Amino acid sequence: MNKERIELKELAEFPFCLAPMVGLSHVVLRDLIRQYIPAGMDTIWPTEMLNSRRIFAQPIGDTPETKKSPFDSNLVPQILVNEEKFLKESLPKLESWGACALDINMGCPQSKALSHNYGVSLMGDPSYAHEIVRKARQYTELPLSVKLRAGFNNDKEFLLKFCEGLYKAGANWLTLHPRTPKQKRRGDADWAQIKMIKDTFNLPLIGNGDVQTWEDALQMRQETNCDAVMIGRALCSRPWLLWQLAHKLGYPSPKGREGESPPFSPEEEALEYGKSVMFFIQSSFKYFEKKDAYKRINFYIRVSHPWLNFGHSLVSKMAKSKSCEEMLEECDNFFGKSQLLMSQKTELRY
Repeated sequence: MNKERIELKELAEFPFCLAPMVGLSHVVLRDLIRQYIPAGMDTIWPTEMLNSRRIFAQPIGDTPETKKSPFDSNLVPQILVNEEKFLKESLPKLESWGACALDINMGCPQSKALSHNYGVSLMGDPSYAHEIVRKARQYTELPLSVKLRAGFNNDKEFLLKFCEGLYKAGANWLTLHPRTPKQKRRGDADWAQIKMIKDTFNLPLIGNGDVQTWEDALQMRQETNCDAVMIGRALCSRPWLLWQLAHKLGYPSPKGREGESPPFSPEEEALEYGKSVMFFIQSSFKYFEKKDAYKRINFYIRVSHPWLNFGHSLVSKMAKSKSCEEMLEECDNFFGKSQLLMSQKTELRY
């Protein structure tokens, strides 16, 4: 057994974390969500999905996807990779950049990834997928993780063998999103498969899929015994969800919010969402060039607005704004009126 396997619990002292998401899991979102982590605790933090073919040729740290803030810690960049030569170049570079662990994507079902034999395509060739992890282990001493999906056609026997091979090849932990590639983000995630992998191997495992509320996160841990819960789009809309979890579990409030309780009512959550959007706008213009800031702000609001009553109106106002000041003014006007952040679940899940 790899002596480093204990590192997930050391890194994710607070066992809830953000999912790696293209266009979302960047420096601004990390800074936003970090404000709601219980004081004195930390978890692992992803990057957007990084293409190993580009990393070795890029000025890492300068690209929008690899920018860091002074507050960044426990970074676990996620990479698309399927060739040894790009592993050899990329992993040491990411380690020098400040990664504390490295995550190999074997779960992305998007056609662009599939056409180049990245992401979930690797699950179609188990021996090659396992070899990728073995090769990665040769080029870094950092902990390695693999994010994957359910087996093709929900073949549980296949999934068990695939996960066994990943662990044996040197993966320190796995993250399982138990949907098939065809499901993408639709339909129900089969949490029983997370429990099956954890019960079978009793090795570090993160659960992912269908976590939209703090109740969902606690339910996943209780039902599956996973070591941590990874949350995607719901954490974009409710970054204080981590504060809600901390409150329910008896952890400290976030630094600077001592003595306060997290927002729970629809009115309280809408006000907090407004503060989050304002922070996101200001930070985006601090870290990114104007064109990229506009793109990332509008994408963030399109992803996070479905829980907001009349959120489509905010999407429209932001898209028409031509400056940081105009965006902030529109946001201030919108949330200056009574708003509600509803608890219903959306059809698109992560």
